[in-house]
Amino acid sequence: MANKNNNLVSASVLAFEKKLVPSDGRLYGTTWERRVEQATALTLQEKSVRGTISNRLKKALQDDPAKLDATIENPNPQTVDSCALGSDQDTLKLTFTLKILSGVEKPSACNSAEFNASYAKSAKAYIDSEGFRDLASRYAANIANGRFLWRNRVGTEKIEVAVKVLNQGDRSAWLFDAKAVSTRYFDNPDPQIAELAGKIADALSGKTEFLLLEVNAYAQVGLAQDVYPSEELVLDKGSSKSKKSKILYEIDGIAGMHSQKIGNALRTIDTWYPGYDEAQIGPIAIEPYGAVTNLGKAYRTPKDKADFYTLFDRFARGEKLAENDEHYVMAVLVRGGVFGESGKD
Repeated sequence: MANKNNNLVSASVLAFEKKLVPSDGRLYGTTWERRVEQATALTLQEKSVRGTISNRLKKALQDDPAKLDATIENPNPQTVDSCALGSDQDTLKLTFTLKILSGVEKPSACNSAEFNASYAKSAKAYIDSEGFRDLASRYAANIANGRFLWRNRVGTEKIEVAVKVLNQGDRSAWLFDAKAVSTRYFDNPDPQIAELAGKIADALSGKTEFLLLEVNAYAQVGLAQDVYPSEELVLDKGSSKSKKSKILYEIDGIAGMHSQKIGNALRTIDTWYPGYDEAQIGPIAIEPYGAVTNLGKAYRTPKDKADFYTLFDRFARGEKLAENDEHYVMAVLVRGGVFGESGKD
């Protein structure tokens, strides 16, 4: 369909609040047999160790064995945070809550009434026709498969994810065998995932005011094994009081996982980006440019006209997008952010 509103004034101020709102995650230790009845909070431990020089050396050192010997004789002391299960514990418990909100058709800030009206019309048409069913199914799968455990998901014997609704008057609950749910594909036939997805879709589309979930994940990682809370980004290491080379996150003395990291896992649903089949990396997190920082690559570029801003400008002006592009645009808006057009080149 041709764009009917090419001359529509853009909004220089435009922002959307996130609609998936996870809490920080808290880490506990327990045993697989008593995982539901008993768990103790995990705390951080500080270690000071003598490391070795293992970084790449300058060419001059590589070619001079005497200088190399002198260099590697120097100690490389490090003070780091670590976190591990107790000596009698073999299972990690990660717990957090997740609130799902409606209202994606209403920007939290927009300084153009004309643009706002055009966008709202397009968003309402999407909600009426799609009802967030596809997106909700993918979010539900990422809850069920325990993707939010990140590194804690690797090398586990068993993973179980228990989800229950905390809304007053709703006692819905589900129990998932996380290792049986794919983290790569979203064609899950599990009726429990479909049921959870229905609750999420109803909240996102405004059929219910909101949905509040409690998520408890149990990962049998092994007796006394290390577990992995979030690592703090220390911007000014020179003035760091602890001088640690690795600082882990804690909440009131309990090892924690950033809510942003949990949110990133939940929105890792983008399989619609260009080159998906060739990339062989599976779904990526919903981001305006399809950024995958650990690969140093943006999979959605303006050059390919596959980035959020290119697609959103068309969508908001009333142009009909391909179905998958519409899913992507709405998923970015569910993620939230500031998307105004500043007018600068």
